[in-house]
Amino acid sequence: MTDSRIPTARLGDSGPEVGVQGLGCMGMSFAYGPSDEKESRATLERALELGVTLYDTADAYGAGENERFLSPFFKAHRDEVVIATKFALAIPPEDPTRRIIRNDPPYIREAVEASLKRLDVDVIDLYYMHRRDPDVPIEDTVGVMAELVREGKVRHLGLSEVTAGELRAAHAVHPIAAVQSEWSLFSRDIEAKVVPAARELGVALVPYSPLGRGFLTGSFADADQDLTADDYRRTQPRFTGENAAANAALLDPIRSVAKAHDASLGQIALAWVHQQSRVHGLPLVPIPGTRKPGRVEENVRATAVRLTEDELAVLEPIAGQVAGDRYPDMTFTSVGRE
Repeated sequence: MTDSRIPTARLGDSGPEVGVQGLGCMGMSFAYGPSDEKESRATLERALELGVTLYDTADAYGAGENERFLSPFFKAHRDEVVIATKFALAIPPEDPTRRIIRNDPPYIREAVEASLKRLDVDVIDLYYMHRRDPDVPIEDTVGVMAELVREGKVRHLGLSEVTAGELRAAHAVHPIAAVQSEWSLFSRDIEAKVVPAARELGVALVPYSPLGRGFLTGSFADADQDLTADDYRRTQPRFTGENAAANAALLDPIRSVAKAHDASLGQIALAWVHQQSRVHGLPLVPIPGTRKPGRVEENVRATAVRLTEDELAVLEPIAGQVAGDRYPDMTFTSVGRE
């Protein structure tokens, strides 16, 4: 492929300008089975060559290991990259396999210092609240996040898996640059309220899992049969048993569109996400994850695919037919609070 760089988009009215497609880095050291460190590092470099500048991680990914893994790359390219990381999923000392949601101000201060140390940087470009604890007023949470901006430890603020009301309340305390939520051909619940609120407030959307955690690429059909025992996707209802079989059939219309464009299934799924920027009238930067240089090249090519209105109509019914929830426990998301 040619090495022409992808277009850019701004995160929020005053946020950073980034490549219109980012890179989710979680799988390089967490959740998706074994990875090759050398290949993952080559993926980071190749993404940057192609204009990918937003790199997404979190303190919860491998209990900080993902931040440590990314640190050398960030240090080598500090002025070229936008570092996004998150807080809120704490690990209780008595059970390292669990995650508990914490939004209280003292914890946030502990978390940001730990992330700065692991990343070995002076400032985090985009700091997200990873999940929402409804028992802590969001004004208190964003209030201390705003203090981090004033202190020079964080440049811009983001929220993940929040409701429209929570976004409005947070934005009233301090400008929010981006909301990160799952958005794909399989997951479209945020379109009802969160997306209109973000458009109104001038907040960008950063869709995570735009490829349905790989399912939309056709790379696996049943997590129990096709993925390693330590792969997180084996715990997700959509990807096993009868749900997986039903959802695999939903890839057929994607295949038909892909054939017309001489493209992969993943490129069509990503192109659909990118076109939601035009459909809904707001900046949008999806962060598909990969650990292979060739795959990041494929994903970047999706930014040039334009789907017709007829093709969008063919893909429109898919989300309403998906079997199974996104997570085993949907209280982990914003759905139950909206």
